[in-house]
Amino acid sequence: MAEETKSRLYRFKPYTDRLPAVKKPEGHVHFRTKMLWVVLILVLYFFMTNVYIYGLDQEQTVDLFAQYRAILAGASGSLMQLGIGPIVTASIIMQLFVGAQIIKLDLTNKEDKAVYQSFQKFLVIIMIVVEAVPQVFGYLVPSATFVDTLNGVVGSGEYINGLNLARLIIVLQLFAGSYIVFLMDEVVSKWGIGSGISLFIAAGVAQALVTGTINWEPVTAGDPLSIQNPPAGTIPKTFYIIQHTSASGLINGGYEQIMFAPPNPMIALIGTIIIFMFVAYIESVRIELPLAHGTARGARGRYPIKLLYASNIPVILMAALLANFQMITLLLYTNPTLSQIPLIGGNPSLGYFVPPSTFPQGGLAWYVSSPQGVSSWLMPILDPATYGYLAYDHTNFEIMVHVTVFFSIMVIGSILFAKFWIMTTNMGPEAVARQIESSGLQIPGFRRDPRVLKRVLERYIPVVTVISGATVGALAAGADLIGTVGNASGTGVLLTVGIMIQFYEAIGREQMMEMHPVLRGFFGGE
Repeated sequence: MAEETKSRLYRFKPYTDRLPAVKKPEGHVHFRTKMLWVVLILVLYFFMTNVYIYGLDQEQTVDLFAQYRAILAGASGSLMQLGIGPIVTASIIMQLFVGAQIIKLDLTNKEDKAVYQSFQKFLVIIMIVVEAVPQVFGYLVPSATFVDTLNGVVGSGEYINGLNLARLIIVLQLFAGSYIVFLMDEVVSKWGIGSGISLFIAAGVAQALVTGTINWEPVTAGDPLSIQNPPAGTIPKTFYIIQHTSASGLINGGYEQIMFAPPNPMIALIGTIIIFMFVAYIESVRIELPLAHGTARGARGRYPIKLLYASNIPVILMAALLANFQMITLLLYTNPTLSQIPLIGGNPSLGYFVPPSTFPQGGLAWYVSSPQGVSSWLMPILDPATYGYLAYDHTNFEIMVHVTVFFSIMVIGSILFAKFWIMTTNMGPEAVARQIESSGLQIPGFRRDPRVLKRVLERYIPVVTVISGATVGALAAGADLIGTVGNASGTGVLLTVGIMIQFYEAIGREQMMEMHPVLRGFFGGE
């Protein structure tokens, strides 16, 4: 590439290449080794979710990402507080800038793609700081004992004091935890199977679903079990209410409490099962293009173009985008300093919050927020007197606008991110045509030429990409409207089903390549 046409990001390459990273394997990594790395990284992930930040007052901690906790694969108050948020946010920014040609990089060019990936590492570091620092000032509160101890070490000056030092130590812990997550994702991508980000999401959501279904502890910890304080899990809650309520009591409110009352109503468990089955079916829908080997007569195959061609990545990016928007509006409304900014600071039109809750109760942030099942929108419409408080006493019209806006944003946003994702991962018609041609295959009845293959693929891939983005966006939004157990969110369940199916298929490809090494080139293996 000529020097004058190179992107300005090349100037950062000498510095970004020095950032800590996981070395790519030089040769083929055996299947057993890949599975071992996946298991080890999963164990490390669960270990980090249970390592709490040193010096943090857990009772005063406010989780800015509570609504999106399962999707962001984190755990409040732990080293995984930020989860995959910084990684996904950096990916969103890079995709938007490249897609809008603000950053001029050709991702089909190896040098440009290397620059793209190395600068994204630098951007991840920036986003870790951007997401960590605001949380420490007012939301991740250092314990009084920790602050007093540090005051005895550094004194209690205006700037150099125990409180500021405690905040710095917490920020450093958040930074270390988030960058370790980034390196863990690289380990899975380079030495394991699939994507580390997807694996962490599936692990976090699976944990939430299990606890939401079978948790026998009372809703309010420390208080005795009662009809007003039943077990938190769907199944124990159902049995407890049936056992401790008379027949007339069940008819006059017991069944309604079982089916619709939060937390973890039966409708959420039913919705979760329906989502699992429906997504499993959708994942199997595909168009298969017939392929034949150009020299080996009789050798035939098929190239599958799945209905969910862009995978679940668009929904992950949309969830991270909405989570960041909610965090920003919460900071602008509740932070003592940011709330003083003219026009946007403390403006309820952008987002209205009532501390200690981090869920928006009005404004733009509420309209784009994810509904928490039928109890947050349908029940308030049907019975405002009883359930209106669950929708913060908004009118039926406002609730319907909320549902419509959220659904539309998820669908449109997922379509846009699907297009960007296909472009940045070499899954477009031109890249796939080169991949098929380099493997010696061709479409029967067409001349063996990547340009011909490209024209054929252009009939399918762009259209399927749009359908893919719209489908996953609509499924995720619909799942959020139905609700799920464990507060995993419908989006989280959708992602988990897709991730597990894709992981199963990836294991199948790895085993096939292990038995037939000639297939590695076609599947992109080493």
